[in-house]
Amino acid sequence: MPHAPSRAAKALLSAVLMLGGTVAVIGATAGAAHAACGTTNVALNKPATSSSNENGNLTPNKAVDGNTATRWSSAFSDPQWLQVDLGAVTDVCQVVITWQTSYARAFSVEVSPTGAAGSWTSIYSTTTSTGGTQTLTVSGSGRYLRVYGTQRANNYGYSIKELAVYSGTPVDPPVCPTPPPANPTLPPNFIVFDPSMPASTIQARVDEVFTAQESNQFGAQRYVLAFQPGTYSGINVNTGFYTSVIGLGRDPDDVVINGDVTVDAGWFGGNATQNFWRSIENLSIVPSNANNGDRWAVAQAAPMRRVHIRGKLNLAPNGYGWASGGYIADSKIDGSVGPYSQQQWYTRDSSIGGWVNGVWNMVFSGVQGAPANSFPSPPYTVLPTTPVIREKPYLYQSGGAYNVFVPNLRTNAAGTTWSGGSTPGTSIPLSSFYVVQPGATATSINAALACGRHLFFTPGIYHLNQTLNVTNPNTVILGEGYPTLIPDNGVNAMTVADVDGVKIAGVLFDAGTANSDTLLTIGPAGSGASHATNPTTVQDVFFRIGGAGPGKATNSLVVNSDNTIIDHIWAWRADHGAGVGWTVNTADTGLIVNGDDVSAYGLFVEHYQKDEVVWNGQGGRTIFFQNEMPYDPPSQSAWRTGARGYAAYKVANSVTTHEAWGMGSYCNFNVDSTIVAEHGFETPVTAGVKFHDLLTVSLGGKGTIAHVINTTGGPAQGQNTVPVYLVSFP
Repeated sequence: MPHAPSRAAKALLSAVLMLGGTVAVIGATAGAAHAACGTTNVALNKPATSSSNENGNLTPNKAVDGNTATRWSSAFSDPQWLQVDLGAVTDVCQVVITWQTSYARAFSVEVSPTGAAGSWTSIYSTTTSTGGTQTLTVSGSGRYLRVYGTQRANNYGYSIKELAVYSGTPVDPPVCPTPPPANPTLPPNFIVFDPSMPASTIQARVDEVFTAQESNQFGAQRYVLAFQPGTYSGINVNTGFYTSVIGLGRDPDDVVINGDVTVDAGWFGGNATQNFWRSIENLSIVPSNANNGDRWAVAQAAPMRRVHIRGKLNLAPNGYGWASGGYIADSKIDGSVGPYSQQQWYTRDSSIGGWVNGVWNMVFSGVQGAPANSFPSPPYTVLPTTPVIREKPYLYQSGGAYNVFVPNLRTNAAGTTWSGGSTPGTSIPLSSFYVVQPGATATSINAALACGRHLFFTPGIYHLNQTLNVTNPNTVILGEGYPTLIPDNGVNAMTVADVDGVKIAGVLFDAGTANSDTLLTIGPAGSGASHATNPTTVQDVFFRIGGAGPGKATNSLVVNSDNTIIDHIWAWRADHGAGVGWTVNTADTGLIVNGDDVSAYGLFVEHYQKDEVVWNGQGGRTIFFQNEMPYDPPSQSAWRTGARGYAAYKVANSVTTHEAWGMGSYCNFNVDSTIVAEHGFETPVTAGVKFHDLLTVSLGGKGTIAHVINTTGGPAQGQNTVPVYLVSFP
């Protein structure tokens, strides 16, 4: 992968990728339109972005506000760009640019249907511009139009007073869906219980769902089990695949279950390593057996958030079989937590009554009651706080109406958000959302986004024949019940503009049969704006390549926007299920980070075919990383020629600041056990790049990881499955 670009270089790249050229025909006025064109400026007050701003007042929106007394101005370097989102694919026949005295001598104008890298088409270019007001007659179509300057006329930046775009055909506004009622009709697989229902009725419905989902690892069925505020007694909510158990109160203790919410592994012979894709959130549990506590024996993609366990919590299956989890956040466990056979676990910003043991890698940040830092014996990595975090949005009811609550951003966080009262934040009525239900199309979803609506995905499978484009700041995209987005015909599933405060949570991206370049992209290439006070968050977002059927995607998640927070993802190239094979479910990389100051908490990335995580941005941090290398390279040379394999986590050579804690990588080369991975982790050796508490493991001796990081530590090999630990690097 390329090395990390500097901020100036990123601005340049952004200019190249996002604008595509400036239209320059000299002599016309800004308001004039070609006779064949419409007379409406379709760029007026549309979302605008840029490669850079000279200062906080000369922002890109000033170039599309219809006022030539205001302007956008860039940094004093080449190249730079200005981009406008027209809201829908538009036939463009004329572009009018009103320059300030700092203009572009050489520039081009480009259009794109998606704004993605590689999708831009130039519709005009010049190297002899003389500034002023330039009217350009062009022909092309796209949703995005950008002016891309490559040579300034003076030593200042590029400065545009107004950018106007005219269409050759009338541009219809998006058809905005009707806002849902306060209590919308939800699909039948979104099951809502109230405390007046007999316990036997609730139990029968819960058991019916569990019977369908207990072993339904790759099925199409999805469920939400939602409990309205109140007390429920004598029920056990066994929780199977693709099932979200949620409380609908404002706070966790508004819903009390005197009983259990259980995950066990009887369906898989007591082995919990495949208990994926299920969740519990925003309720309290009084366990039916005080000695054993509530059992939540899960593996990846099975978060516990905003839960109050009024007793003990057991994270192992009955019989203490193998387990490979897991994640807890913003929760309170009054008693002790027993991971027992769990190989690794990450607990964040919670309160616990104690922690019983550790196997390979137990990581805590901001956890009150956490054990002392003692890696590797016991293997506890403990940070007193979490540097910067915003908890996941959640659904709740108030006065009979549905709302989505968005918690506030916290810095140096510790403990739950609700220990001293209700979680601080902002409530958004569900009437501000497009409630996406099975049968919805990408066209209708994009129309809702263009109309400024948030998205609430109900449980289901959603095929996308076009990319979902998130362009408005502070957009909330929330899913419950593992709604699954499948891109068709090789499109990318979702892109997010370089804007403040987008929240994406609770969705599963499942690669389609035709290769997608990237399933989810946060910010276009070259993004450079700071979002330190209002970052985008990606939470409980999961990626799957194969397993349910053949799937291909070169990259799963690419983060270009600065300050993005990744809070619990699992990016998985399937090692079992349908459509699995070295040349069948192909995928290079799970996560690429190009943005600066990006934080990752609870990062699970497994089985990709090249470097599985590539970190190009400066100032990044990761707290807890769990990885398995690909199981299925058919030979050493088939995996990589000229070197022994790829790294699980690679920091680019140009990075000078990066820090990571609690990092584990395992190998299980079960097709050719002679394969060697040169190192689990690869990094430049510099004072600003620091790793803490690393381990590598060969599972049953199926292959070797020669070194833990670079040429230090190791080898991990042999049939005893004993970790190789390294406390710090360098």
